[in-house]
Amino acid sequence: MTDHNPPVDEMHYEQLAQDALRGVIRAALEQAASPEGIPGAHHFYITFKTRAAGVSVPPDVSAKYPDEMTIVLQHQYWDLDVTDARFSVMLKFGGVPKVLVVPYTAIVRFYDPSVQFMLQFDEPEIVEAEIAPLTPPARDPEAAPPPPTGDDDGPKVVSLDQFRKK
Repeated sequence: MTDHNPPVDEMHYEQLAQDALRGVIRAALEQAASPEGIPGAHHFYITFKTRAAGVSVPPDVSAKYPDEMTIVLQHQYWDLDVTDARFSVMLKFGGVPKVLVVPYTAIVRFYDPSVQFMLQFDEPEIVEAEIAPLTPPARDPEAAPPPPTGDDDGPKVVSLDQFRKK
C-alpha cells in the first residue's frame, strides 16, 4: 500500500485570495474618500471585530460592541482616510463625533445593498483593541458643542439592527 500525503499549499492561496478581496474594499473606500464621494445609490455596511489587532474605537463604543459592530457609510461620514492597511472615519454616535480606525484584516463582512454585493472573510485573531483616548476629534464637521459633562448615561449609540436583513 502506497502512502499518499495530501499536497501542502505552501503558496497560501486562500490567504492571497482574501488579501486581494480586501483590496476591493480599499478601492471602494478610496472612491468614497474622493471629492466625488460614493456614486449613485451605493452605500457600505462594514462589519468588523472590535477587538482585532489594530482596531481603535472609543471606549463607550467598545463597551457597547465588545465583539463586532457594523458601520454604515452612506451620507453622514467625515474625514475618511484610506491607506494600504486600514481606514479611519469619523461617524456620529448619538450626535457626538467619534473616530474609528479599522484595519482591513479586522473586517468580516462588506456589503453594498444597492447592488447586493457582499464579501465575507475569515474571522481575524482577536486581541485587545486599542482604546481611543477620550479627547475630542481634531475637527468637528458641524461645529457641534462638546458633549455635556454631567452624570448622564453617556452618549447614545444608534443600533443598526433595524437596517439588517432578517
